[in-house]
Amino acid sequence: MPTQFTRRDIIKTAAVSWVTGAAIGSSTLTEAAEPRVEPDYKIRHGKIRQSVMGWCFNPMPAVELAQHCRDIGLVAIEGIGAEHYPAVRKLGLKISLVSSHGFAKGPFNRDHHEFCVSKLKSSIDLAVENECENVITFTGMREKGISDEQGSRNCVDCWKQVIAYAEEKKINLCLEHLNSRDGSHPMKGHPGYFGDDVDFCVDLIRKVDSPRMKLLFDIYHVQIMNGDVIRRLRQYKDVIAHYHTAGNPGRCELDEKQEINYPAVMRAILETGYQGFVAQEFIPTWPDKVEALRHAAKVCDV
Repeated sequence: MPTQFTRRDIIKTAAVSWVTGAAIGSSTLTEAAEPRVEPDYKIRHGKIRQSVMGWCFNPMPAVELAQHCRDIGLVAIEGIGAEHYPAVRKLGLKISLVSSHGFAKGPFNRDHHEFCVSKLKSSIDLAVENECENVITFTGMREKGISDEQGSRNCVDCWKQVIAYAEEKKINLCLEHLNSRDGSHPMKGHPGYFGDDVDFCVDLIRKVDSPRMKLLFDIYHVQIMNGDVIRRLRQYKDVIAHYHTAGNPGRCELDEKQEINYPAVMRAILETGYQGFVAQEFIPTWPDKVEALRHAAKVCDV
């Protein structure tokens, strides 16, 4: 005989179900708060030579960050003061990229050429001293009264003043493409930046006409401005000397909240025969910045 339920029975059952569901939901939330990567995870494959951009982890001291990198299995660091180079190299890490004149005051304006050339040459010397192959350069920002055509000529002319020195020292000048769309944060995007189209940046590089003039392919910036990341990195494999990562949107972790399929991108990079560094340049938002770095390292360890 079928069981008969009263209205009171139904309400009581619903209440029990709600409590049970709440408990399950609470358990799920607890599980979501669990570490997203093993606390002792260390890079296992190492096919991608991973580095980290130091400024992203400020105010963590450079040497402390380098120690975490060593423990996780990253092999290099960049974006730190040169005064820290000896200490991090003593830890066994390499310097993957040397800074130069910055992105705001670039060769787009001829008035900046003396400054840029001086900075680039001193950075080349620093790179040689620290056994680093790459020095970063930028186009600089657009300025009123200077057309894009003139700005292009200015950039190429400036780099041509330095490139013979770079060739002599066997150092690459790496032009970084930056996005000009995101104005929400001074380091998430750079409205007004001249070299905001990666295809155009490659054209500038080819006009310099040197095996030492290269592209810094920032996956995050390319995704924002151009997209079609894998096709482009394959297309420009011969001029790429360095890579940067970050999740998009937000320049955050390489997690499930962002749109770039980083394992697929890393595999495509390896397929091109690339042997340089891939630097993690995301801005951590997780409470534990080291966990965020460890997670990124795992995602890229294909």
